[in-house]
Amino acid sequence: MRKPRDFDAELHVLTGKAKALKMKKQGQLGELVIATGADALSIEQLAGALLDAVGGDAARKETWRKSGAAFFHGDGARARKGAGRNAGGGASGGASSQSPSREAGTS
Repeated sequence: MRKPRDFDAELHVLTGKAKALKMKKQGQLGELVIATGADALSIEQLAGALLDAVGGDAARKETWRKSGAAFFHGDGARARKGAGRNAGGGASGGASSQSPSREAGTS
């Protein structure tokens, strides 16, 4: 006879994994803000830039994506300078499209 599955235990394990992934994502987003230099902005400026990025058009998002890719390919200084010309879009573009794996060791 088969052993019955313990659905409550499995659900508990999955809930724990989901919480761990959420915490990891939050940490990586914080590292990304620091890595891009966006931590120099006030919290209101950063929130405004992120809100602008969420509602931005596809062409602006593509520009930000390219800037973010350049940042992670080792050309971070140039990517930050170019993004700064986008009227506040630099910090928001970086936060919406980049993987913070580059700064994973800095906490």
